[in-house]
Amino acid sequence: MILPYLLPSPGLLHWSDMLSVRDVESAAERLRDAIYLSPCVKSLSLSEITGNQVFLKLENLQMTGSFKERGALNRLLTLSQEEAARGVATASAGNHAQGLAYHATRLGISAEIVMPLYTPLVKVTRTQGYGGQVVLHGVNYDEAYQEARRRADAAGRAFVHAFDDEAVIAGQGTIGLEILHQQPRIDAVIAPIGGGGLLGGIACAIKETNPRIRVIGVQTARLPSMLEALQAGEPVTLNAATTIADGIAVRCAGALTRPLIQKYVDEIVTVEEEEIASAILFLLEHEKTLAEGAGAAALAALVHRKTAHQRLRIAVLVCGGNIDVTLLSRIIERGLVKDGRLVRLRVHLPDHPGALMKLCHVIADQRANIVETNHDRAYYGVSLGDTVIDITLETRGTDHVETLQRALTDAGYEHSRVL
Repeated sequence: MILPYLLPSPGLLHWSDMLSVRDVESAAERLRDAIYLSPCVKSLSLSEITGNQVFLKLENLQMTGSFKERGALNRLLTLSQEEAARGVATASAGNHAQGLAYHATRLGISAEIVMPLYTPLVKVTRTQGYGGQVVLHGVNYDEAYQEARRRADAAGRAFVHAFDDEAVIAGQGTIGLEILHQQPRIDAVIAPIGGGGLLGGIACAIKETNPRIRVIGVQTARLPSMLEALQAGEPVTLNAATTIADGIAVRCAGALTRPLIQKYVDEIVTVEEEEIASAILFLLEHEKTLAEGAGAAALAALVHRKTAHQRLRIAVLVCGGNIDVTLLSRIIERGLVKDGRLVRLRVHLPDHPGALMKLCHVIADQRANIVETNHDRAYYGVSLGDTVIDITLETRGTDHVETLQRALTDAGYEHSRVL
């Protein structure tokens, strides 16, 4: 779904009270010597595929693997000495936790971070490794958030929200200023939306500097909380849903970020899970770049033509690369299946010595590689004296699979493709 430019509702919003580009410029000065200036590089392969000049802003190369440390650090640097002495607190299940822990430790500030009980162990250990004091509480983010707020109030710690905080938003917005400096002739910027802190900050920086540049936001179709809130004209809390783009899986958009998105963002589109997965695989295989689900969402929108742009210079944000390796493995495998480079065939053959060897000769003649086999003599309507074998094969693609299946048919084998 694509939204046109979203006009503010009269009397509802007060633009003068909102974040401005001056806030983002101040944040850039604070962060200048502490945050990596991530490259914004042209992708020849993506440019050819999409008919645009595509530039990738690689925030996955930050120290903690995502853009989140920009906002966290800016918030830390705006603390008073008294606030810094008392420490900070937050709730997060991922990138915000790591970014805050890393920079708080570097600045000598105590950081208590509440994470849900079922947070993957790798994220917990990384946050602890960066110096964060991790507390596991609650079965989901909402429960962890409430506990973090309670503990912050009890201990007098400053609470650092993952996205609904002006200093955090301004910190994320420094990405927009960098894009303008690195690619001054850019026509459009595409970035993901979770709670809205990232896109709100970027859009503010870009639109107040050069209003002709289009800004497009991307949400997962499973949790389009910002899109729903803008359409409803008020905050909307969606039901929980699972998505591989867990970094933007926010059930309710931010109160501070929603007006920014409404004022500065030109359109919002959504992407499906398979589209995000294919974007992850494309970045890995063609760009040699590792992205998490949220980090690949913006590219998914461009590659799957959710935005109608041609012959433009487009910056696409790759905002994070902290992906679980088991999930990455599944994404790679499913991508190979979708491209026809990994296929499973079910073949009927006589159950006697030498039958399998003859089948293997047919497969070998077609230059396909057998990865796995599984015999079954009791199911799939197998006649007595026969067997069915499921064979997983590596191939060169869809055309190669069709050639292989024709060869099996010509050799007299009953077979089918297992989907």
